[in-house]
Amino acid sequence: METRRSLIVLSAASTLVATLSAAHSRDEASALAMIHAASAGDADAVARFLGINVPVDARDRTGRTALLAAVQGNHVEVARILIQAGADVNAKDSISDSPFLLAGASGRLEILEMTLAHGADLASTNRYGGTALIPACHYGHVEVVYRLLKTRINVDHVNRLGWTALLEAVILGDGGPAYVEIVDALLHAGANPRLADREGVTPLEHARRRGFRLIAELIQKKS
Repeated sequence: METRRSLIVLSAASTLVATLSAAHSRDEASALAMIHAASAGDADAVARFLGINVPVDARDRTGRTALLAAVQGNHVEVARILIQAGADVNAKDSISDSPFLLAGASGRLEILEMTLAHGADLASTNRYGGTALIPACHYGHVEVVYRLLKTRINVDHVNRLGWTALLEAVILGDGGPAYVEIVDALLHAGANPRLADREGVTPLEHARRRGFRLIAELIQKKS
C-alpha cells in the first residue's frame, strides 16, 4: 500500500513539474516574442502582449528588454507604450546599455525625453564608464547634448578612458560645425577646459594638434 501511495505521489509531482515547465516555456516564448515585436516596431503586437500580462521588463538571453529593443530601432510609439506600462528606463543588458543611455548615445531625442520624464538615472554609466552625455558628444548629437545639459548630469564626469565629454568631443569629433556647437555648449554649461587626459594633454592641446581652430579659440577663451 505504501509503495502504491508513493508511486501516486511521484506521478503527481512529475505531472506538476511538467506542467510548470511547459508554462514557463510558454511564458518565455511570449516574452521573447514581445521583445522581437518591439525590435520590429510593431506597437499593436507589443500592446497585445502587455494585455496578456507578459512582464514589461522581460529579457532575452543578452539581457535586453523590449524597451531597449525599441530604442535600438528608434521605435518611438513602441517605447511610449512600454514606458507608460512601467518599463524600467535604466534596465541594462549584458553590455551595460540601458534605454536611457542608448537613447543618449544614439541621438534618440524623443525617446530620451520620455526616459528623462520617467526616472532616468543621470549618474548611470555605460561599459566605458561614461554617462549619457559623453557618447552624445562623441557622436555629435547636438540636440541631445543641449537636452542633457539642462539636467543635473555631471558635465565633467571622467570615463574609464580618462576622458570628459569635452575631451571626447575634441578627440573623437571631426571639428565640424556640430562639434564646434557642442564644445561651445559644454563650456557654457561649466565644463572645465583644464581637465586633461591621462597623458596630461588638455582639450586645448588636442584641438590645436588636430587643427580645430574654432574649437581651440572657444576653449582658449575659457581657459
